[in-house]
Amino acid sequence: MPTTADFRKHLRILIDGQPYVVVEHTLQSPTARGSATLVRARVRNLLTGQLLDKTFKAGESFDAPDLVYRASQFLYRDDDDLHFMDEETFEQFSVRAEAVPDVAPWLREGLVVRALHFEGRVATVELPQTMVVEVLETEPAVRGNTAAGKVMKRAVVADGVEIQVPLYLEAGERIEVDPRERRFIRRAT
Repeated sequence: MPTTADFRKHLRILIDGQPYVVVEHTLQSPTARGSATLVRARVRNLLTGQLLDKTFKAGESFDAPDLVYRASQFLYRDDDDLHFMDEETFEQFSVRAEAVPDVAPWLREGLVVRALHFEGRVATVELPQTMVVEVLETEPAVRGNTAAGKVMKRAVVADGVEIQVPLYLEAGERIEVDPRERRFIRRAT
């Protein structure tokens, strides 16, 4: 049973019967004697995608949601829906693109993702930890920037997603990225 002391990014908790994931949190220490320490958290509802700012007393406990993870393959996108197929049962299901705004731009036909099922219903889908993508566009490297150390430049990958990459990368190269953090890892081999 998680408590506020266990809060970290991507922790899943149950609030008012709904599954939430912790996006970020801060600890607010009391200034007056006898005041309680508060934990402020930004949480995302896994069913609706809605972001909420919540405040909890330190030490408050939560139930863990009963989530089942299943490998699912992305099939196609139409209008506002993303269509997937469960790799175990071969059943097809769809998720609204607006419910997973961080996931939708990275999806490619045939990509295997993890679908989270809550009470028999698909709550959300998660991307793999790393993906190989092609750099579609980069800014030119500016001469003299390398003296400052590890200097990065803007690059566009996968449906207009912008990430920071090292100066030596050019358009057309394939790179490995962390899609959740939108972070460059290394050149793909």
